[in-house]
Amino acid sequence: MAKSISQVMRCLSINREHSIAELSQLINKSIPNITGIINCLLEAELVIEQGLAPSTGGRRAQRFALNVEHLPYVLSVAIDQFYTSFALYDISGNAIGDIKHLYNPLINTEKAYGQLVESCKEFIAQYGSRQICIIGLSMPGFIDSHTGVNNSYPQSDPFYHLKEELQSLFQIPVVIENDSVAIAMAEKSFGDQKYAKDLLVVNLNWGVGLGIIIDGKLFKGHSGHAGEFSHIPLADTELLCSCGKRGCLEVSASLSIALAAVTQRINSGEVSLLAGTYHQHGKISGDEFIDAVNRGDQLAAEEAQKIAGMLGKGIATLIHIINPEYITISGRGAKMDAILLPEIQIAIQKYAIPHIARFTKIIISNIEHPQLIGTYALAVQELDFSSLTTKSLASTLPNQ
Repeated sequence: MAKSISQVMRCLSINREHSIAELSQLINKSIPNITGIINCLLEAELVIEQGLAPSTGGRRAQRFALNVEHLPYVLSVAIDQFYTSFALYDISGNAIGDIKHLYNPLINTEKAYGQLVESCKEFIAQYGSRQICIIGLSMPGFIDSHTGVNNSYPQSDPFYHLKEELQSLFQIPVVIENDSVAIAMAEKSFGDQKYAKDLLVVNLNWGVGLGIIIDGKLFKGHSGHAGEFSHIPLADTELLCSCGKRGCLEVSASLSIALAAVTQRINSGEVSLLAGTYHQHGKISGDEFIDAVNRGDQLAAEEAQKIAGMLGKGIATLIHIINPEYITISGRGAKMDAILLPEIQIAIQKYAIPHIARFTKIIISNIEHPQLIGTYALAVQELDFSSLTTKSLASTLPNQ
């Protein structure tokens, strides 16, 4: 029965509230079985009644939710090439306190690791009265989520054995996953297309990533590295990619490339809203570039158009291979939605077979902080719910 209890709690954590009939369908258990589990959880004060479901013509069903006031927290950590973000969530994915954003470039991994550890310590110390039961962490790289190894780093690097290092340091379970997989999990759990069977999620950030949902489940491939969208050789340039190869999509369709192009054009004397910021600080941030695009700055908009056009070319390839129902554009760059979507559609019209492409809808994500909330969802999927008790759950279970 303990396994079934964990299934019910896991389902309620992400989906927030359900009736007994809905839970029965979701985890494929009989209604009497689910009723018994809910009664145990009610007695243990791990679940509370959450009002009646909408009427469907008959008697309205009671809905249930986790009693988050009596359950511990999840610490979610989202790392990209330049920033590390931290958020604390209750067990149902409601944010606790403010999100912390730390400028923490991965180019210096020793320093980045040190700042990561110190910030985790601060969160754990601040919320020591309420246990943090698990840490979820997502970052770029060839990550083996089972071993917790990031194969993008040498074995001597602190980010290689990151899961093992953090678990040893904090004595808290740690889940580690690729950033684009986390963003796909956000869309699968909380997005407008969360019930879609076949969904591709493009992570437009400093690079370009891809999360894959096939038949309603995360698809990571044979060795766990499916979705390396950015390394498809589609670029019109022979620039060297970070992977060591030439012609990768990433060298023509990423925020890093756009910022480099904007900087070069400002240095050559072109006019831009970004010129003042660049001359004052010597650099342009991703958020400043996105803001300039959305304000109609011509130079920034032209570079954003180039990103969108190359992204559309890559998406046309994905449509031919996967034939998905939806492709969602997410990540930091999705905030340029007004310029992205038209350019992507033009590229799809140019490069994709119309008969195939017409079955795929291109969507811009509206989820705030998708990597953080997706990392929370991945952590909850791996959480041992049998350990989450305020009263002894064993005392409420029938003798078996």
